[in-house]
Parts: sequence; structure tokens; C-alpha cells
Amino acid sequence: MNIRERNEETELAMLAPYACMSRFSKGRETDEELCDMRTCFQRDRDRIIHSKAFRRLMHKTQVFISPEGDHYRTRLTHTLEVSQIARTIAVSLKLNEDLTEAIALGHDLGHTPFGHLGEEDLDRVVPGGFHHNEQSVRVVKYVEKDGKGLNLTYEVMDGILNHRGACLPYTLEGKIVQISDKIAYINHDIDDALRADIISEDDIPRKCTDILGETPRKRIDFLIRDIVNNSMDKPDIIMTPYIKEAMYELRRFLFDNVYNAKQLAFERKKYGSCLSRIYSYYLENFDKVPAEFKNNEGITREQATADYTAGMTDRFALKLYDELGL
Repeated sequence: MNIRERNEETELAMLAPYACMSRFSKGRETDEELCDMRTCFQRDRDRIIHSKAFRRLMHKTQVFISPEGDHYRTRLTHTLEVSQIARTIAVSLKLNEDLTEAIALGHDLGHTPFGHLGEEDLDRVVPGGFHHNEQSVRVVKYVEKDGKGLNLTYEVMDGILNHRGACLPYTLEGKIVQISDKIAYINHDIDDALRADIISEDDIPRKCTDILGETPRKRIDFLIRDIVNNSMDKPDIIMTPYIKEAMYELRRFLFDNVYNAKQLAFERKKYGSCLSRIYSYYLENFDKVPAEFKNNEGITREQATADYTAGMTDRFALKLYDELGL
């Protein structure tokens, strides 16, 4: 018995019956030889961490574009915070931590520069629209490794795709990442907004903080404990209804008072059409799109251009925008 087989046996003995066992994964689109040390989900995690798209997350906006300060979140630190929250829940519920971590680390690989502002900008011009969860799947399936993709397991791909939107992930581990993403950005984006003086503590709805806690740390801990207590030994990830409603009320506050805040009007004006203009330029000058984005047979000009544009970092997109005189 090799190390991987021993670890698979440990999963079967130690994890909850509702956990997704690596031995019973639905597999990969392209079959490959199994590793003698790592389970399939551990390999997926490692492939994501070593990908170029993962490294670029450190230079992509979470909320504030080019903030003056070293302590604001980036897309990378958000991803790590989601992973930490999700892994805590998964371990507490005896679910598959490796699968949970792989999904969490990969969930935002397709996010644009300039955060939600960039996503909305591309969504206006890309045929069929642009959604970062779908783009994250494209990144790991078609874009990485010069168009060959990472050949991830079905379970990780499903969790990445369904971390947002109307569809639920196939696994409980995917559902954990879905809710952990919200817990992370609701609390950490509010924390960054406080640091930037976009809002004050007094602005945060009292009916939410009375239930969830006064600080991001307390709210995160409270929400994790509620999920664990409600979901223990159950085939679902469950929150107490009134606590869930308080969390979503805080989310609505965030969208109304931070993402659409008057203080960020300058950013919206300055960066609100950068990506669409870059996209349009490369669509008209398709020969300048790097070859690695054209490697997939049957790919359209529009999709290859969207892949290239969405994969840019903030600073690279701004440099191009200036150089091209857009």
C-alpha cells in the first residue's frame, strides 16, 4: 500500500459518511496515472497553487483599486481568507479538507482586474456576458499551461463553477466554500471600508451587529460556529434562518454603502471602462493576442480576447491602457 492509498483509507475511516472521498472521485476529463503520494484532491490543490493565474491574484483588486496602504485586501488575500474559513468548517464537520481547500483556492482564478467593476465592464461587451465563476473554470480547463489546462477533478471544477449563482455545488465541500466566500468578503470588505473611511462603525446596521457581533473577527467566529452546530452529522450545510438573514442584510448594506459608495465615484469613472476598451482593441487587433490564448481548437476571437483581458492584473491592464492611448 503506497502513501496515497493509505491516505484514502484514512479518509474512509475518519471522515463523515457525507464527505466526498477522494477514492470515489468522479475523476478527470482526461485520465492520468495516479500519484503514489497525493490523493486526487491534494494534486488539484497543488496544481492551482502553482498556476500562473493563482500568482496573478496578488495584483488584482478586491475592493479598492491601487489603495494607498499596505493592509487592504487583494484578490489573493481574499482567497486565502476564504480557504481558512472553509477549512475550519470542513475539519469541524469531518468533511474532506483537501477538496475544500482546492475549491477555495481556485474559486476566483478567473476574476478580472479592478474587482467587480472590471467584471461588470467586461459583462457589457463580451458576447453571452461575463461571469467570473465561469471564467475560473475556463482558466483551469482551457487557459492554464499554454491552453492545456490543469485537468482538475470533476468535484473541484463543480465547486469552482457553483461557488456563486443559482446552482448548488455537488458536494458539501463545495457548499462550504460557497458560504465561506460570502462570510469572508462581507466582513473583510467592511473592515477595509472602515479603514478607508468609506463608512464608520455607526453606519453598520445595528440589527445585524446585535446578532452577529461587533467586529469582523467576532462575526466570522459566530457564523462559523452557527454553521458547524447546525450542520453536524447532517447531509447539508445549514445556517440558523435569522442568522442567515442578518448576514445577507449585512451584504446588502455592503453593496449599497461600499461598492456603490459616492466616495468611489472617481474610481468608477476612471476605471469603469478600461477593460471593455482593452477588449475592443484586441478584438480588432487579434494578431496581438498572445498565442497561448488561441491554442484551443474552435475557440472564437471573442472568447480568446476575453480570456486574455480577464487574466490581466490591475497594473498590467493600466499600463496597457496608457500605452495604447485608450
